Amino acid sequence: MDGVLGWIAVGLAVVAVVLAGWALHTVRSPRWRRRGPIPPEIGAVRDEVEALREDAAQALRHIAVVRYDAFGDMGGHLSWSMALLDDEGNGMVLTSIHGRSDARTYAKGITAWTCDQQLSPEETEAIGYARGRR
Repeated sequence: MDGVLGWIAVGLAVVAVVLAGWALHTVRSPRWRRRGPIPPEIGAVRDEVEALREDAAQALRHIAVVRYDAFGDMGGHLSWSMALLDDEGNGMVLTSIHGRSDARTYAKGITAWTCDQQLSPEETEAIGYARGRR
């Protein structure tokens, strides 16, 4: 019985090799190759891809969160600063400071990776992580 299964396996392998060779020959044949100029629709697709790239550059794609303890007597890293920026460094930094009895949230606008207001060390760190620097 083992000999029969072996011969069946060899036969299937030969059929697979023959089919692979036929498929390779068919794909490489001249009738499958494109001839003539590129159709104008391809140019339109290229323009659309470029427009999508420009839109993506303005998306908030650079995101980083830094968690920390704002007060020495509290643990758990419940406070955080989050940078949300586009490719040009425009966006915002959100900060939430967690205390014993309350939590406060702040937002600061960022333009070209800098801010007009003073940033905390954690906010600066979040911007650095979002930019790809530590």
